[in-house]
Amino acid sequence: MRVSNVMTRHVDYVSQDTNVRDIFRLIFVKGSKGIPVCKGKKVIGFITESDILNRLYPLMQEYIEDPINSRDIKKTIRKIAEVFALTADKVMSKNLKVVTADTPLIKAQSLMLVERVGRLPVVDKKGNLIGIISKSDIFRNVVGQSAPLQEQEEFYDWLAKRYDTLINWQKRLSQEIPDLIALFTKEKAKKILDVASSTGEHSIALAKRGFEVFGIESSSLMDNIARSKKHKLPKNNQDKLHLIKVSYKDTLKKINGSFDAAIFLGNTLPHLFYTNKDFLKSAAEGLREENALMVFQNINFQKTLDVSQGIRDFTIRPTEPNSYYKANAFLGFYTKEKKDLVTYTRAIFSLTNNGVWSLTAINSTPIIDLRREEMKRELKKLEFKDITFYGSSFNGPLFQEKFNPTESDWLNVVAKR
Repeated sequence: MRVSNVMTRHVDYVSQDTNVRDIFRLIFVKGSKGIPVCKGKKVIGFITESDILNRLYPLMQEYIEDPINSRDIKKTIRKIAEVFALTADKVMSKNLKVVTADTPLIKAQSLMLVERVGRLPVVDKKGNLIGIISKSDIFRNVVGQSAPLQEQEEFYDWLAKRYDTLINWQKRLSQEIPDLIALFTKEKAKKILDVASSTGEHSIALAKRGFEVFGIESSSLMDNIARSKKHKLPKNNQDKLHLIKVSYKDTLKKINGSFDAAIFLGNTLPHLFYTNKDFLKSAAEGLREENALMVFQNINFQKTLDVSQGIRDFTIRPTEPNSYYKANAFLGFYTKEKKDLVTYTRAIFSLTNNGVWSLTAINSTPIIDLRREEMKRELKKLEFKDITFYGSSFNGPLFQEKFNPTESDWLNVVAKR
């Protein structure tokens, strides 16, 4: 493998007459670890965080030698201003090591170890900058090839801590619960199985309205959050709500009873199908024999992958008062791996008080690409003959619109046997 396989091709660089103030913004504010210095496009030097800090080192040395007089604020500000006024050619490291795109990866890694540097400019035959490679790039590439995606339980434990912040539950439930109540009332469904009940919001909302709800969840942290909410409910609501921590690989062995309806909300089924395709059959066997219902809310992969280029959602939420961060941004996206396999990634960015966004968390899990025809085929196998498809937007009503393959955010399914 060669440098070209892992290098970063879009690189910030400065000219030899760029002042340190502007370079400081790139390194300390934008987060670049090191900046190539170019004459035209030809690399002539490199500036790191240490190169700038070393220029300020005399301030620290002065403090050691004379801690009282060195506290002169005006003198400190003047020294910083002097360093900021310097140009790149006065600060940059000129003992430059570079690699080309064809350099073997192992050679680039060895060069960084020998020279004790964390990154190297990548140049063409004329010495022009075409990219940069870092130890992190190499590490991510090597580990990424050998490290498997997390088990789904681990992914949802990770997501649990952010889940209720990510979702606007008040808005979502105000649109979805009325449709569920209308459907269950019409079909005389009173005993509901909520599959992958997450932090319990749908289960709690239905229990408050008199339904007997069994919420099952594999994530320990999701289950713990739901239980803490249950304990705050009035006694009559608590009696209607049953929360069960269960491994989906064990299907429904821990649950006894015949359910009137099973709900798979929030894209549950594509996640379950990756680890256990038999779960749908097990859930169907746990339903009453006549007029049983199954309700699904799946991501419309046709729109998300083919129209929205994999982007599921992007949401910005304010943080709690006195938090180090002013806001968090949540990005969800999907990448197609092969015919029926998709990787779901959730990334979290945080906004500091000085107005800089940074990536603070990211995680992924594999799921199955389930679309309308696949859903119809799977449900017919289980002898569900009355299958209706609806479309909806995020935080919209479930069963008010026809499904539009290129516009609907959700593919909602009501199956009756």
